[in-house]
Amino acid sequence: MQPNKLTRLAILSLIALLRSAQGETFAPLKYEIVLDKPFCHDDGNFIWFHPRVSPFPGADGAPNVLMTFQKHLHQSDYYSGLSYIATTNLGKTWSERKEPRVLAWREEAGGRIVVGVCDVTPGWHEPAGKVIAIGVKVRYLDGIQQEDTPGWHEAAYAVYDPEQDSWTDWRMIEMPDREGKFYSVAPGCTQWVVEADGTILLPIYFRGADHGLAVVTVLRCSFDGETLAYLEHGDEIPIDVARGAHEPSIAKFKGKYYLTIRNDEKGYVTSGADGLHYDPIIPWTFNDGEELGSYNTQQHWLTHSDGLFLVYTRRGADNDHIMRNRAPLFIAQVDPDRLRVLRETERVLIPERGAQMGNFGATAINAKESWVTVAEGMWGEARERGAEGCVFVARVIWDRPNKAIEP
Repeated sequence: MQPNKLTRLAILSLIALLRSAQGETFAPLKYEIVLDKPFCHDDGNFIWFHPRVSPFPGADGAPNVLMTFQKHLHQSDYYSGLSYIATTNLGKTWSERKEPRVLAWREEAGGRIVVGVCDVTPGWHEPAGKVIAIGVKVRYLDGIQQEDTPGWHEAAYAVYDPEQDSWTDWRMIEMPDREGKFYSVAPGCTQWVVEADGTILLPIYFRGADHGLAVVTVLRCSFDGETLAYLEHGDEIPIDVARGAHEPSIAKFKGKYYLTIRNDEKGYVTSGADGLHYDPIIPWTFNDGEELGSYNTQQHWLTHSDGLFLVYTRRGADNDHIMRNRAPLFIAQVDPDRLRVLRETERVLIPERGAQMGNFGATAINAKESWVTVAEGMWGEARERGAEGCVFVARVIWDRPNKAIEP
């Protein structure tokens, strides 16, 4: 082992001992990062965007992996229908891309309005044996999102049957008070949790008919293999800054629930005992008290039975040339009691090449590894600095089994 690696391990071990002496239980979890590039595309017409993955059981018991993504049409928040590929060998090879007609745009108002679904996150629902892809219904006129009717944003989902390699069409979660409180509902770019009883904890952000600031809450939904249905929702969490609270993601770690929330000025975090009710939110900081510096973009979780991790972008990484400092992608372990990012554990997960990487996904694949997926946003000086419009898969390979995942 190289001397610098020995030094780093010694420092981390000393920190762990000091924390233990102070009554803390934190111990750094080791892992290897393997970076793959399934494909690249940059023809000036579109780039592939929002790649996110879900495992599902393969014939030999090893996980297959489904990746969903869509075209970004070089206009702000303007996306095509959904495409997907799959791998049966943990990314060594991938299938050809498929673009099911049931997941494509549809037309309204005589073709003047096109309706699609964006910001999609797929996930495996073990009790039903299906993958559910959850995103946000949007209505476009000349590429611009329309806000003119109740439900201009709706919680949309489609169901994938691995045995048939088939999808349902897009369906909407039926919400209460659609013309009032839940005038606009968006589970955009969110991580969600399947409970032991098969119900789903789905974070959303919503706006009322007054078009005020967005508010975050968590829905509890049932799923019978076909229909995703609203049962109740939890605390309503506002942020009275800029556009409000957006793009929440939930994680479950050692029986407790953790929620990270996007805001224009800074990211926020909270935790709770039941997935619906939470302590007051606090800004994300490092364990030395300094603000994390992640703002106006997503943060997502990776969970291991022995550690809770945050994936994020931030200021202060020689990255002011990147829009909203959205690259590189960092990963660090989180103190689950104090809700702070442990600075000494921070690592670059996906390096910066001039492209923004703020729209990403994070998912456990099996007991050995978890994946973070992202596509390069080809704006500004991205090409001049080396970006190629690539989709990246960062495989986080743990040094010990993740006992929260079935082998």
